[in-house]
Amino acid sequence: MAITVEELLKRDHVMLDGGFGTELQKRGMKPGETSEMMNFVREDDVYAIHRSYIEAGADIINANTFGANRLKLAKSGHTTEESVRKALSIARRAAEGTDALVSLDIGPTGQLLEPAGTLSFEEAYDIFREIVEAGKDQADLICIETMTDLYEIKAAMLAAKECSDLPVFAFMSFEKNGRTFTGCLPSAMALTLTGLGADAVGVNCSLAPDELYDIVREITEYTDLPVIVKANAGLPDPATGAYSVPAEQYVSDCIRYTEMGVKIYGGCCGTTPEYISGLKEMLASHAPVVRGGSKKGACVCSYSRTVRINEPKIIGERINPTGKKLFKEALRNNDINYILNQALEQVAAGADILDVNVGLPEIDEKDMMVRVVKALQGITDLPLQIDSTKPEVIEAALRVYNGKAIVNSVNGENAVMERILPIVKKYGASVVGLTLDENGIPPLAEQRVAIAERIMNKAAEYGIPKEDVFIDCLTLTVSTEQKAVCETLNAVRAVKERFGMKTVLGVSNISFGLPTRELINSTFLSMALECGLDLPIINPNITAMSGAVFAYRVLAAHDENAMAFIERFGAEAAKKPTVPKAEVTLAYAIEKGLDKDAEQLTKQKLSAGADAMDIINNELIPALDRAGDDFGKNRIFLPQLILSANAAQACFGAIKEAMAGEKRISKGKIVLATVKGDIHDIGKNIVKTLLENYGYTVIDLGKDVPEQKVVDAAIEHDVKLVGLSALMTTTLGAMERTIKLLRESGHDCKVVVGGAVLTKEYADAIGADCYAKDAKDTVDFAKKILG
Repeated sequence: MAITVEELLKRDHVMLDGGFGTELQKRGMKPGETSEMMNFVREDDVYAIHRSYIEAGADIINANTFGANRLKLAKSGHTTEESVRKALSIARRAAEGTDALVSLDIGPTGQLLEPAGTLSFEEAYDIFREIVEAGKDQADLICIETMTDLYEIKAAMLAAKECSDLPVFAFMSFEKNGRTFTGCLPSAMALTLTGLGADAVGVNCSLAPDELYDIVREITEYTDLPVIVKANAGLPDPATGAYSVPAEQYVSDCIRYTEMGVKIYGGCCGTTPEYISGLKEMLASHAPVVRGGSKKGACVCSYSRTVRINEPKIIGERINPTGKKLFKEALRNNDINYILNQALEQVAAGADILDVNVGLPEIDEKDMMVRVVKALQGITDLPLQIDSTKPEVIEAALRVYNGKAIVNSVNGENAVMERILPIVKKYGASVVGLTLDENGIPPLAEQRVAIAERIMNKAAEYGIPKEDVFIDCLTLTVSTEQKAVCETLNAVRAVKERFGMKTVLGVSNISFGLPTRELINSTFLSMALECGLDLPIINPNITAMSGAVFAYRVLAAHDENAMAFIERFGAEAAKKPTVPKAEVTLAYAIEKGLDKDAEQLTKQKLSAGADAMDIINNELIPALDRAGDDFGKNRIFLPQLILSANAAQACFGAIKEAMAGEKRISKGKIVLATVKGDIHDIGKNIVKTLLENYGYTVIDLGKDVPEQKVVDAAIEHDVKLVGLSALMTTTLGAMERTIKLLRESGHDCKVVVGGAVLTKEYADAIGADCYAKDAKDTVDFAKKILG
């Protein structure tokens, strides 16, 4: 009987296969041909590669289905179903007579998901669903790999889990800055994918083994799952094509991963069966280090920020219509930007997490919640707390949330827990447990503690650990139930001491009906913090409230040397300009990605007689520069940068409309192309968006562009700058050939190159004039060359 994935994972180490595209190239795959085409035209070569990896010691081989999605196959003449089935049949034939398992390999769509791109989460899910349904009957497991967007891999994970019963290994590709292309952290990846039910998580592609140590170490700290390392063999030499990390060095560099407790090994671009056999031999002589479990404790995250609840964290309460006339009007009028501004104010005021409640009887709460969650995660990277009593609303929000959220809430009623906890478990969220039940709120602390224990135990039945259950001992109004204050505080202390669980309180409830509410609220907050409150739900815009939390962190020795407190309240902080609550400036709207506000403000300025070029040069461009600077310093990430560009584009649209009939002056023309053989154009499209917003005319040649076509376009349009993009190591040769042809043509132009697999050293070696590590670098070089 064949071994199962579950049995395989009980071994000390598990071996995956190595590079596939680079092996196909050795066997004659031509530039412009895709790996998936080879299943039909070079079946023997595909089979031979599979067999070579099995003979080298691979326990699992990936079927040649990496790009078998409907977007990448659009011009191939083959459907997803026939491509997947064909590839799996070859892999299964190769595995016959061996113990090797066959994986359905799923790669990225090649499109950027919302909010930075145009592909919706729902469409991405449907694309992955097609792949899973086509291959689930022939595969032993699913490997989702080379993902750079946590949102996209979440869509793939949900498709895999909902449409099959197969085990799932999930990998993402990281860059030298410790994040993925879209800004995802290793910790956020580990938390989110573990919560979604992956069977193993890890890294593949982009970097060599010795460049991934810190990234892998962080992953091991945030998951108890088996961890995977499937690195590149460095980069190919421009002259010889040989990869920079030979097999012997690759294997030696992987020894450190055994010390981290990594269980699953393999190779990506440039690795060969020699690398796999070398790994197999090395692992046979290195006893596995048993990991002691993750060290994370209670955590929540967005894609780019992980919040460890190892000290009191502020949950902002302002995204809630209760008692807020303007907020209710915004919901009725579908004014999402009003809600986004509420979020941004709280971010600026020091919130760590944002509560999101859009419940209003006269609106479609589910639809509004989904739209608000999608919009919020585009303009802020704070984790969200989904606040609703309706299971369908909670599930819809968790489904589209890009990270690990909190659900607010369940209570001690069995019926409520049975409705909500399965949803919490499915999406890997944390949950707030209210200490009340069908009999209401108990008056005594011990009774509330008993309900907390009931919730903790019920959550455990669903596989939700107590570190993901946050207990709300409930704040009652002191003006009517004065003695209840001590009961609440005693309950908070007891929950912490007996169960070691995190606690949450809606602090502002304490002062209803009393004058000078802020004084009551801040005093109660300080008392609660001393009793062990971890997550106060407050209005952080009130300095007395957020300040109490910052001060407590200092006094409790959480804030070492009071650094955060000084940064927040010191003399330098007082000098920083703030945006008045009632005013959103054009620059602010652009920097924060508020496109509707930006467009409206531009129209207002034009109506008031402002000069269009003054607006562009004195407000739009400086705002984009500041957003770009924040991007370069990791203060914001790709989605926020793109939203800033989109907001600027909305401004340009208003200006263009006002200047109808007038000729717009271009700052210069630039040719952009993704090189021959590479069908990934996400990076190029981002660069195009930014360049156009800076006033340059972009001649976009698209993807998989022949070398001569780039040269012809540069000459025809007499451009002084050409930009080339490549995501795959297998297409770097085409980039080099394009640059060589440009030089040989005699056309006087500069060349800027970029892509996840490039380095400055490689760019220099192939004759490029500039290596751009990101879109902002390209803009800076364009300014230098074209002005």
